[in-house]
Amino acid sequence: MRPKAVKAIKMAEAIRDVPGGRDGRRMLLVNFVDKTGSGLWVGAAALYYTSVVGMDVRRVGLLLALAGAVGVAGSPVAGRIADRVSVTRLLIAVQSLRAAAAVGILLTGSFWLLLPLAALASFGERSASVLTKLYAARVAGPDRVRYQAVNRTIINVGFALGGLAAAAALAIGSDAAFHTLLVGDALSYVIAALLVTRCAQPPSPSRVVAAGTRSPEQPVRRSSPWRDRGYLAYVGTEALLLLDDAILNVGLPLWIVTRTSAPHSLAAVLLVLNNILVVLFVLPLSRLGRTPQAAASSLRLVAAAFLAGCAAMAASAAPDSPWAATALLAGAAVAFTVVEMVHAAVSWELSLALAPACAQGAYLGVHGLAQSAERSAGPLILTSAVIVAGPAGWLALGAGLVLVAAGQRALVCRRLDGPARRAQSGDPVPSGHIEAADALESGP
Repeated sequence: MRPKAVKAIKMAEAIRDVPGGRDGRRMLLVNFVDKTGSGLWVGAAALYYTSVVGMDVRRVGLLLALAGAVGVAGSPVAGRIADRVSVTRLLIAVQSLRAAAAVGILLTGSFWLLLPLAALASFGERSASVLTKLYAARVAGPDRVRYQAVNRTIINVGFALGGLAAAAALAIGSDAAFHTLLVGDALSYVIAALLVTRCAQPPSPSRVVAAGTRSPEQPVRRSSPWRDRGYLAYVGTEALLLLDDAILNVGLPLWIVTRTSAPHSLAAVLLVLNNILVVLFVLPLSRLGRTPQAAASSLRLVAAAFLAGCAAMAASAAPDSPWAATALLAGAAVAFTVVEMVHAAVSWELSLALAPACAQGAYLGVHGLAQSAERSAGPLILTSAVIVAGPAGWLALGAGLVLVAAGQRALVCRRLDGPARRAQSGDPVPSGHIEAADALESGP
């Protein structure tokens, strides 16, 4: 049997055996439809505003920046609400909001109307992201890391399909082609909302605690991630360890064009390579985050891959030969893709393992701020500091990220030691979760 057929069969088996059973598979389908629609619009949005609406570049930049700033609130707000209401009902509402925002963008050309609509779309995108992760955590249970690895593969395939359709529409370049992308984007969210109605509501630890064994006179003491200094420090380091995204999408293409002898078309080829590697290897590498302790240990690999990737980027500026520069840049892309896959497993496990079970939604929502911060600050760090400094900038970035990974590992191990010590003394500790008391003790 051909290798490609074998890989396809293995992928089908992985999806069929995905943790969470039928509801887990249905949520994978929701994510596939969602990300296919997002792929239609993300790459075409800026061109739509300039080519169809007629905005100048500065207004487009302002629109996207303000919309992104509002979107940052989506993760913590949705996570907080999800600890109190049904995740599925909330996700249906969020997907409906996104569909309405897409239709609104289609129907107006006014900057002042597009601004709130784009902001709602951004808010909904970040909210949907944290809600689907929370649903996965609850439905997959101890196998959540394997579930998230399959989910990441599905998301990459969805984005790729949406991106291919968007590329075809952009090649046509007509207003009708852009409008078709927006209609497809809106329809994807409607379909996603309908699919969510077929997903059962998984048990919520926070709602079980609230309705469980406490007496009416004993109030439920909810943990707040905003008072948990240890978790906030962890989220701060996460924002920096997520820089692989900005490096692959912003830093690498700009470095190729401005500082190396490699052909400019290499940037697109390396992004395709990144997607192929993620689809092929993210599931096997998910084992590196199977437990909180394994995830903490895997931060060493994240640090080593960051350092190797940044060193290759620095070296790629030296050769006059396009072939030598291409080889070094390909090595850098592979290293940063390793960071992406390993850190995805590590981050997914630790973001939940370090949160009290009674406030998973709120904590996961705050964790989502790390990605929002990276999306806002990452391109600025690369363009205004790293690339400007040349090869020395990449070496400094690699060394700095090694220190950040080491700091996060020390922080995580220290936080995990509390429940471990209690377990040795005979007090039971829920597997994979820091107790609520630990989080509260971290506050003022």
